[in-house]
Amino acid sequence: MDAHGGSTATTTPTGAWAPIYAERLHHIEGLAQPFDWANPPAGLVAWNAPFGEAEPTDAVAEDRTVEGPHGPVPLRIYRPASGEASGVGLVWFHGGAFLGGDLDMPEADLASRGLVTRTGGVVVSVDYRLCQGGVHHPVPHDDCWAAWSWTHAHADDLGIDPTRLAVGGTSAGGNLAAGVALRSITEDPRPAQALLVYPVAHAPLPQPSAELAACIAQMPPVLTFTNETDAINENYLGGPSATHAVPLAFPGHADDLAGYPRTYIENCEFDDLRASGERFGRQLAEAGVDVTVVTAAGVPHGHLNAIGSPLTHASLDRLANRLTDA
Repeated sequence: MDAHGGSTATTTPTGAWAPIYAERLHHIEGLAQPFDWANPPAGLVAWNAPFGEAEPTDAVAEDRTVEGPHGPVPLRIYRPASGEASGVGLVWFHGGAFLGGDLDMPEADLASRGLVTRTGGVVVSVDYRLCQGGVHHPVPHDDCWAAWSWTHAHADDLGIDPTRLAVGGTSAGGNLAAGVALRSITEDPRPAQALLVYPVAHAPLPQPSAELAACIAQMPPVLTFTNETDAINENYLGGPSATHAVPLAFPGHADDLAGYPRTYIENCEFDDLRASGERFGRQLAEAGVDVTVVTAAGVPHGHLNAIGSPLTHASLDRLANRLTDA
């Protein structure tokens, strides 16, 4: 606990790739962007291949659409396949650099099913508008806020205790979840907590620590974001970060984070975006927020998309423990 009343708890990075990733590094050595993401190189396909079968889950899904200020917002609602819901709830936003991703990607679908299975709760996964064809902030944020507000308003019908309803997401979705939590300081409803998984909260990225810089030096160029973040952020914002990075778009730029919901941040060890998650954790602690920051050792950015990985399952275990911790 620091002098402001906030807290952080960070695992010690190992400085080494997890063995299941280390044995695949040769596939992507020397591989760098740009290339056609719709037809990725064979080495990247091998790097991203499943590590095994998807874990068995106990969840059923229902697609639904709710109204938002920019039009309909598709949702996918996951419930326990057997038994009554426990009351735990989570509104979940996938990643994809604000440009890609959908409800079927593993960190959306398999993560939702895994969290329902672990908690007996309900997960509402959100198909917010992507920044394509002239879409920019605040459209994705507004979609996410609409989905969050709808879920909270219908919590009883969904089998959710509204006092146990959290908001969370991965990467760009972690950014959007952080923005929803920030908005809740001044506008109801308020999440019970925020679960931010490898989030991006700043534009541009903060400078990495010496420890993180050493990890980045071990990363093949194709896994780094340092040369891509400006273009990604400007596409999201609709203009240069220097003039368009308002706090609801990048919550790390908020002047005051007092009153922010209690927060769990999980970063990836081999991820240059970790600098943002770590910095945001410090900012929350300095504002007196109850915050826990964890580094998932030995993994790259986006590891919740790794099918059959025990390291993915361990992260879902940690998220489930947060959701069930009243």
